[in-house]
Order: sequence, then C-alpha cells, then structure tokens
Amino acid sequence: MSTDHSKAAALDLAAAIDASPSPYHACLKAASMLTSAGFQACAESDSWRELPERGFVVRGGALLAWVAPEGLDPATGYRFIGAHTDSPNLRVKPRPDSGRAGFRQVGVEVYGGVLVNSWLDRDLGLSGRVYVEEEGSLTEKLFLIDRPVMRVPQLAIHLDRGVTESGLVLDKQQHMSPVMAVGNRTEGAFRELLAGELDVEPDTIKSYDAMVHDLTPSRLIGTDEDMLAAPRLDNLCSAFLGIRALIAAAEKGPTRPMAVTLFDHEEVGSGSRGGADGPLLSDILERAVLARGGDRDAYLRALQDSLCISADMAHAVHPNYPDRHEPDHHIFLNQGPVIKINANQRYATEAETEAFFQMACERAGVPFQKWVMRTNMACGSTIGPLTAARHGIRTVDVGCAQLSMHSARELCGALDPGWMVSALTEALTMPH
Repeated sequence: MSTDHSKAAALDLAAAIDASPSPYHACLKAASMLTSAGFQACAESDSWRELPERGFVVRGGALLAWVAPEGLDPATGYRFIGAHTDSPNLRVKPRPDSGRAGFRQVGVEVYGGVLVNSWLDRDLGLSGRVYVEEEGSLTEKLFLIDRPVMRVPQLAIHLDRGVTESGLVLDKQQHMSPVMAVGNRTEGAFRELLAGELDVEPDTIKSYDAMVHDLTPSRLIGTDEDMLAAPRLDNLCSAFLGIRALIAAAEKGPTRPMAVTLFDHEEVGSGSRGGADGPLLSDILERAVLARGGDRDAYLRALQDSLCISADMAHAVHPNYPDRHEPDHHIFLNQGPVIKINANQRYATEAETEAFFQMACERAGVPFQKWVMRTNMACGSTIGPLTAARHGIRTVDVGCAQLSMHSARELCGALDPGWMVSALTEALTMPH
C-alpha cells in the first residue's frame, strides 16, 4: 500500500471520528457508511425469515453489521471484527445544574479510566441522545453541540506552587465540574440548553445520555504530517477501520459470512445490553443462523467455526518513558498492526490465532509487530477475552499503535490506519 493511500485512510478516519463525539453518533456514522455500500438496516423487533445478504442492526450505542452470502451451510462460521464505540470522557449527571463562586456549572461523572488532567483548559462541546415526550410517546433524538459551551479551568500555579514538584492531583468530584456561564446557579439551565438545540419545550425532555467532547479537530501533525492527532482513537480508530474493511471485503465476493461488531461500554467493563459481556453478539448470530435454515446445533457449530479479530489500540513506546515498556517487545508508530499477546489471558490471542493474523498481514503486504506487557506491570484488556470466554470463539487481539491512550486527545501514526484496513480485509476473506 502506498504512503499516499495510507495517509488518505488516516484523513478519512479523522473525518469519521470528528463526526462521532458519542457512541450514538459513531453508530449513526457507521450506519451511513454501510447504507452507502448497499447494507440494509434491520430492526431486531422484526421477524428475520429472510436475512439480507448485507445488513446491520443498531442497539443503543452498539452496532452489528454482516455479510451473509446465499447458499452457504448454516453452520459455516463467521469471520468478524470486534471493536467498541465508547471512549473515556465526562458524562452529565441527571441533576446537572450546579455552581459556585459566581459561575454556573454542570455536574459531570467521570466515565472510564480518564486521564482527567487532559480535559483541563479545553473548549468543550456536548453530544448524546435525549428522550422527548411527543403526543404521549417517547422519541429518541440525537444532539450535537459542536461549539464551546463549557470548560474545566485549571487552578493557577500561583495558588498551587508545589504542582511542578509534587504533580497535579485532581479530585474527580471536586475539581472536574465545567463552567458553563457567569452568574448564579440556575435550576433547569442545562435542560433549557438541550431544549433550545432540539427546538422542543424543556418540560418535554424526560431523560438524556449527554457527554462532553473536546472541540479541537482531528488532523495530521508533525513536520512530515506522519502522525494523526485526534480524540477517541481508542477505539473509534478500530471501529471505523473495521467498517471500511467489511465494506472492502464484501466487494471481493466472500465465501463465508463476515461481520463487524461495535460494542458499547467496553471502557467500564462491557456489562450492558450492547456490551461485549451482554447478549448482542449471540442474539444476532443465532438469529442469522436460523434465518439461513439452521438450528441450535448449527449455531453452536458456527461458533466453533468462527474467528474474531478483536481490534483495539496498542501502546507504542513512549520516547520519554521507555522504561515503562517491555524491552524486547517495543512497538512503534507507522510500523504496522500490532498483535497483542498476554500469557495471563488479558488478551485472547493464542498461537493459532496469532499465526492467522500474521499470515493475513503477510498476504496483504503489511508490516506487523508483536507486543507484550512488562511482567512487573498490570496489563489492560479488551473485548477479546470476553468474546472468547462467553462464546467459545477463537480470537486474536490486534490494534494500531498509539500514544496518550485515554487522553482527551490521542496520537497514532498516519500510515497505520491504511495498513490496518488492508490487514483486516485480508483476515476477513482469506481461507483458513
């Protein structure tokens, strides 16, 4: 793959990320990409007597898309990519109106493993979904306030002289409430803001899932523009590259079913109706097998014939902290997809699936890297082990290398997104 094409993939990714400040907007963007490629939206509440060859469902902030060629044995397993739509951020509390010292503020709850300092002194917007009562029924409406409506100001160094020696210490409850305006606390101010955006009456808003996002656009940076700086790379990078790979694989004339599952709530344990530890994947896969004429036995056989590529981001070696990384397994930006391995099963990669993805990279002409955590440090995890344990599916954990994971703004290589799309496309379609 040429350098220009790889950078084009990074720019395409940047545009998709900027359109997706919440999991709900990420699903909306993915659905738009799929619909443009001929995929049909399906409702889980409908009967699936006939399964479209290319289809997708959306469940809250999660999405599952598939390609199911006609005429296959219902027990034929899936090749699928698993990723997630959520990222660590600040989420608005149910009673949000707050304020002290002549400021109107918004009460927020820290979602996931946030690098809280990275949210200070940034111009912040809002996005999410609202449930509005209309003629006695509830209607879901997405909203996106892509202008600076709040900010979390940092304490001046004159009032904390020891910060440069002892480090910044932030209390999530006390120090992370954004300021929204100058003036006294006003009950109902946040709901009025949402109502104005949606052109509805404030008292018709019954509930919301609202979250804060940084307004700095994603862009290529560096003297050679060889890095991509963006919010939510973990894990919208994998999510949108997976969608691109599925669309590309569908055009190659697949010989087995393929899918991409974008789960929600990975950053907080995946235990939800749209999470990897929930029923989404099993619900859809079993219904797909039944719609193709199979039964429960065929479904269980299909699971054993399936393989999951769990795609999440990986830690590149930080140039200022090389001692935090396993010395014999350094990984770098712009050197290809990373295969993640952990003997303690924090990643689900095993020898067979490691070899499978390595072969996919080789067939695609893509460089690859292998990563393990330092033995004396705790290792993170992904949806991979959950998928393997819950469904018995062979799984490999992979990802693009990045710095600043869980920051409000993260960094990856500009060449890696294109290489990952090529590797994932090959993995979905090659025989094994």
